[in-house]
Amino acid sequence: MSRTPLVAGNWKMHTTTAEAAALAAAVVRGPLPADVEVAVCPPYTALAAVARALDGSAVRLGAQDVFWEPRGPYTGEISPPMLVDLGCRYVIVGHSERRQHFGETDEAVRRKAAAALAHGLVPIVCVGERVDERDAGRTDAVVRRQVEQATAGLPDERVRLLVVAYEPVWAIGTGRTPTGEEAGRVAGVIRDALGAAGEDVRVLYGGSVTPVTVSEFSGRPGIDGVLVGGASLDASAFVSIVRAFSR
Repeated sequence: MSRTPLVAGNWKMHTTTAEAAALAAAVVRGPLPADVEVAVCPPYTALAAVARALDGSAVRLGAQDVFWEPRGPYTGEISPPMLVDLGCRYVIVGHSERRQHFGETDEAVRRKAAAALAHGLVPIVCVGERVDERDAGRTDAVVRRQVEQATAGLPDERVRLLVVAYEPVWAIGTGRTPTGEEAGRVAGVIRDALGAAGEDVRVLYGGSVTPVTVSEFSGRPGIDGVLVGGASLDASAFVSIVRAFSR
């Protein structure tokens, strides 16, 4: 089947409200190709301002994380209905920085992904191996486990709605990237782990994606886009990356 490419920007813990609105407006001005879906994921504090900046455009709004309960005594957490209320379409789940710095487990990722889907959000589920796991030849086993745990208990019709981002931990923010061939191979492992729904799910690559490195991934049939970190904070660089996926 034909899968629409998706390029999503993860702004992480960057931008004030005013900076985020200006960056979003610059992305909207693009110009952006019509055949690539684009999303930006600002910090929680800027979601409302960015939503206003994106109003009337085709650029989608996403969040960087979500809790699995719809409401309750969970100080500091943000629920799926709150994100929907702000106009979010996407939410990043299980990013390696959440796993590394905040102890996020495979079970937490599963609960977050299921809650996002239940409320009409599209989770971008991040998976990927650490450098020690890669050196030990465990890339496939680690990625397969993360995918299977994240989707455990979900029916195929729900699985088909999510996005999986392969983000090798050793490549995030380091300037190092796997070859497009290797990333494409791991994308195949992800699809296999997803079972019957695998061919319908968009698989992205993430990790030190720049206008220079994107060509390594944009021509791969198994890679349906990218999740962009640092380069998404520069509108012209981000738009250049988006254009690389236009057919």
